[in-house]
Amino acid sequence: MTSRRSFMSGSAALAALPFISTRVTRALAAASRRKLGFALCGLGSLSTRQIAPALQKTANCRLAGIITGTPAKAARWKAQYGIPDKNIYHYENMHRMADNPDIDAVYVVTPNAIHLDNALAAAEAGKHVYCEKPMEISVARCRQMIDAVKAAGRVLGVGYRLHFEPHNLECVRIARSRDFGALKLIDAHFGFSIQPGVWRLNRALAGGGPLMDVGIYCVQATRYLTGEEPVSVSASLTRGDDNRFAEVEESIMWQTKFPGGALAHCSSSYSAAPAGYFRALAERGGFAMDPAFTYDGIRGTRSDGRPIDYPNIDQFAAEMDDFADCIANGMPTRVPGEEGLRDVQIMMAIYEAARSGKSVDL
Repeated sequence: MTSRRSFMSGSAALAALPFISTRVTRALAAASRRKLGFALCGLGSLSTRQIAPALQKTANCRLAGIITGTPAKAARWKAQYGIPDKNIYHYENMHRMADNPDIDAVYVVTPNAIHLDNALAAAEAGKHVYCEKPMEISVARCRQMIDAVKAAGRVLGVGYRLHFEPHNLECVRIARSRDFGALKLIDAHFGFSIQPGVWRLNRALAGGGPLMDVGIYCVQATRYLTGEEPVSVSASLTRGDDNRFAEVEESIMWQTKFPGGALAHCSSSYSAAPAGYFRALAERGGFAMDPAFTYDGIRGTRSDGRPIDYPNIDQFAAEMDDFADCIANGMPTRVPGEEGLRDVQIMMAIYEAARSGKSVDL
């Protein structure tokens, strides 16, 4: 005779079968799914040192092709990563990717003012687009990119890697759950001393100075911590006497107000010692990250002594795997073109406030 215990045990196992089956099915589907083929557009330092190595660690992606204007780079990457000749393109013939099923998405890693041209070429070839930040150098060009990728029926994502970084995500949770009460003040800075002769000092390519380069991390931090959009901004900048800053600002400071009552004070510089941090103060305490925006080594503290301590992850691998997963499952990305557009709108308002000496409403 079957005992009650054995019957209940068997019933529990039977009840669990659908859930076990679902997990197994999902795991098998993920394992058998074709990896998203990325072509890297622009083979500078970021692609070389961060993105290409990250693609070797991803679960859902693979390095399928490259786009470069430098034959020597093409030869070097072909040898290092085994990229076939048919998957190597020049900026002028990106349209030929339309006939290449190996490539599903193009990761745009060129100077800021070239992002739109590269994204348009990728979208016209029927490829998804993942674009480094800032998305572009004007609001109009951001909107043009969004419209073009949407018209092509493809997905557009922007490279906000910290949206996948666990320390920053924990700070978002602390702020939104009001662990220390309502957020009141945010102080954020990111800067470094820039070398002369780089494209980031060319306004036509960069669209601006440190604000458009690393200051965008501070803009982002204030937005994801508050969960709000700023309502006004005031700003000031300096160029100094250094020849490096003939076309772009040397340093910039800005202050933004948020509808919930928080006030943010931010700065970015191309002449200060390397640093990138934020500190947030609420009604009953606060928290901080220093460094906050780096590729690794991020550290956090809380005023109550509790740790903000997580293993470092490859942020580029995480963002690309998430993008691939969104495409595979027809889900929206958490870093869409509209997110990039909003940052550019705010940065343009910061520049306008610095030029006019007046507060600008957003």
